[in-house]
Amino acid sequence: MKRLLISASVLTLAACGAQETATDTPITTEPEASSELLMPLPDQTSADITADDLAVRIKTLADDTFEGRGPGTEAGEASADWIAAEMQRIGLMPAGDDGSFFQTVKMVNQTVDTGASYFKLTTPDGTELPMTPKEDVVFWTKRQNTNELSFDPTDVVFVGYGSVAPEYDWNDYTDQDFTGKTVVMLVNDPGFATGDPDLFKGKSMTYYGRWTYKFEEAARQGATAAIVIHETEPASYGWDVVSNSWSGAQSDLVRADGGAERTMLEGWITRDTAESLFASAGLDLETLKQQAKSKDFEPVALDGIKASGKISQAIEQLESRNVVGKLPGATAPDEYMLYTAHWDHLGKKSEEKTGAPGEDFYQDQIFNGAVDNATGSAALLEIAEAMASEELERSALFLSVTLEESGLLGSAYYAENPLVPHRQVVAGINMDGALPIGRTKDMVVVGYGASELEDMLKDVLDEQGRVIKPDAKPEAGYFYRSDHISLAKKGVPMLYADGGQDKVDGGVAAGKAAAAVYTAERYHKPMDEYSDDWDLSGFTEDIQALYQVGLQIAQSDKWPTWYAGNEFESVRKKSLEQD
Repeated sequence: MKRLLISASVLTLAACGAQETATDTPITTEPEASSELLMPLPDQTSADITADDLAVRIKTLADDTFEGRGPGTEAGEASADWIAAEMQRIGLMPAGDDGSFFQTVKMVNQTVDTGASYFKLTTPDGTELPMTPKEDVVFWTKRQNTNELSFDPTDVVFVGYGSVAPEYDWNDYTDQDFTGKTVVMLVNDPGFATGDPDLFKGKSMTYYGRWTYKFEEAARQGATAAIVIHETEPASYGWDVVSNSWSGAQSDLVRADGGAERTMLEGWITRDTAESLFASAGLDLETLKQQAKSKDFEPVALDGIKASGKISQAIEQLESRNVVGKLPGATAPDEYMLYTAHWDHLGKKSEEKTGAPGEDFYQDQIFNGAVDNATGSAALLEIAEAMASEELERSALFLSVTLEESGLLGSAYYAENPLVPHRQVVAGINMDGALPIGRTKDMVVVGYGASELEDMLKDVLDEQGRVIKPDAKPEAGYFYRSDHISLAKKGVPMLYADGGQDKVDGGVAAGKAAAAVYTAERYHKPMDEYSDDWDLSGFTEDIQALYQVGLQIAQSDKWPTWYAGNEFESVRKKSLEQD
């Protein structure tokens, strides 16, 4: 698989019954250089932040030409080339590896052959529970060094929410031995289930509620396989999002141990499948869910149930890239204001086509990701162009990251391999998935109550005659589902603000309805397409506000920080104390 590189100027890169069988060596594909972009750059854009400029960039990045911006693919990496070329056109300097606009991210694509693979659940009478891939179950492996792996029948244990959280005096595994077992768990965390504000963080999802954590913890417990039960409300998305996101090629960073620390198999099952599974063991899922709300919960064995699995997968070792540009400051060039947005989406998958080209709900094989996240990528470039027209006191860094859809991997890689030391980054703003619903009276801060950046945004919104509001769905865990969290974990104060819901035309009801329609009908689906009918007036105001917050930081000596008691406050203090 080739990927395009721009060969001109600074854009060019400088050049327990378990068994595993390695049947093939993963293929490494070398990049091939090209001097041509797949899509043209804009003829002209303004230093002002305008709906027209945002529209042309969103439309370009969401075009079928980029085939859904899949990391490591030829068309996907061409979209990163386009962003780098656009950064250069609007006056940014390269801030990546070896004087380029790129930071290379070594990655692996793993594609399960569902015809040659299986995950089986066998009932006490020896009957195999019927499960159809994508309809009832999705499964994969994070182990990167083998094309074939399998495990013999294992015991199956329900482990509640699968959380070990010492700060909440909570341990769903209760120090039992889970070596060689398959664990089944609920999505989200106990605070969401109970609504108790004193349990975890109440309705606000913590990191313990994220699927990423659950799979990692299961591996730490020695499990052979880890399965999450999907339910729409606690997950905050439907089963179709799960089946779309976890089918086809699954991307990961290249791991030093080849993923050996992970369980052999990870996956999701539907609520209906889980009910049948538990009933086969003489158990009731709802009863066990109630028990799992208590810190006195203890794991429950599904007596007589056995799980076994086999994975046959194709493995490709590829490279993707973060795109990084900067504007140097005149007075304090070693202090940076940071903007982030991810450029990647789900790429191109084998889907049954429905409808016809040009129709609103035409489903093809391309997951265009117009909202998610051509909007944020366009906003990053729009803000960069506006700042390029200013004489900045501090420097500004613009980071367009890859592999967000695979678990925030591009930003995680950058956080571990920063091109600017974290202690020199004054603050950051992340942009991800803005809905084109027109003007609103508010902006929503995801993870509200975190840092002094919110105070600055409030002042800017006051001037716009608007207000700041907390995330209306903290139970969805959005604070842990975008790239700002990778930098926040390193102490960098990050603001993740999104468009509001209180529409000027229609109020809160209209805003919520528009968001619900997008989540149900377009999110992580081929139907997330750009339309010339989009109303970008509200999005434009939002980006103007985020620009003003960043500009104030770039033109001052302020060091906004986390509020006292925030989980990242101590990390920041240690970072700033470093030489």
